[in-house]
Amino acid sequence: MNGGPSGFHNAPVTRAFVIASALFTVFFGFQGRSSKLGLSYLDIFGKFRLWKLIVSIFAFSSTPELMFGLYLLYYFRVFERQIGSNKYSVFILFSVTVSLLFEILALAYLKDPAVNLVTSGPYGLIFASFVPFFFDIPVSTRFRVFGVRFSDKSFIYLAGLQLLLSSWKRSILPGVFGILCGSLYHLNVFHIRKAKFPEVIASFFSRISWPSTGSPPVAPTRNIVGSATPFTARQRNYPSALASATEPTEASIATLVSMGFDRNSARQALVQARNDVNVATNILLEAQAH
Repeated sequence: MNGGPSGFHNAPVTRAFVIASALFTVFFGFQGRSSKLGLSYLDIFGKFRLWKLIVSIFAFSSTPELMFGLYLLYYFRVFERQIGSNKYSVFILFSVTVSLLFEILALAYLKDPAVNLVTSGPYGLIFASFVPFFFDIPVSTRFRVFGVRFSDKSFIYLAGLQLLLSSWKRSILPGVFGILCGSLYHLNVFHIRKAKFPEVIASFFSRISWPSTGSPPVAPTRNIVGSATPFTARQRNYPSALASATEPTEASIATLVSMGFDRNSARQALVQARNDVNVATNILLEAQAH
């Protein structure tokens, strides 16, 4: 499975975060300080190295963690396309802030003098994203390997497991806290799923992000939360010319399915939109908004 159209089209916040994470990791790697990244009890409650809190949000402490982490961040751009950049920014802020709070509380409780008890990197955001991935992204295909059943989602779970165990105890702790943050967001604690930034802040990433390549950009859509629901007749009345009975291509259907929409709903929307993925996406999102 993929995350929809290739590249970072309609995912400027993800693009900015991936670039920042890569730059922070490379910077500390060239300085030979990657092994010193991470959080410890002394960093927070002893020497007050608060700069490590900021670095731990972005920088990975090893190349394998960077590879798997950036791959998962890139894949999870599908959620920004689903709920919009504004609400996805809220999701990032919530996941990063709450997971850091949990990590600090864990360090205060354990009082372990070990150096870098918690590994560095955006584990909170990555593993929080596995919660909507589990609940909102449907399985497209299933297959067997040596009698063991797999789905197209299995590869994402395996990449997450590899990242979770990459530093053993040091990476398991922030990974678990990330899943907890994702669960709190999914449960809509404090109505967090309705929160939005002022539009001027949300559009900031679009102005500073680098140009992307790949599929044509998806037209701006209304924000939604959760998985796609069956297509209904409650939608804006598009021109009747769009209601052509043109049979949609399998690639277009797969693109919408990868974004979390029901296959049958995606097909009907594409028929109405004359196989235009952008228009079909608008149709499906507006049907959900009512």
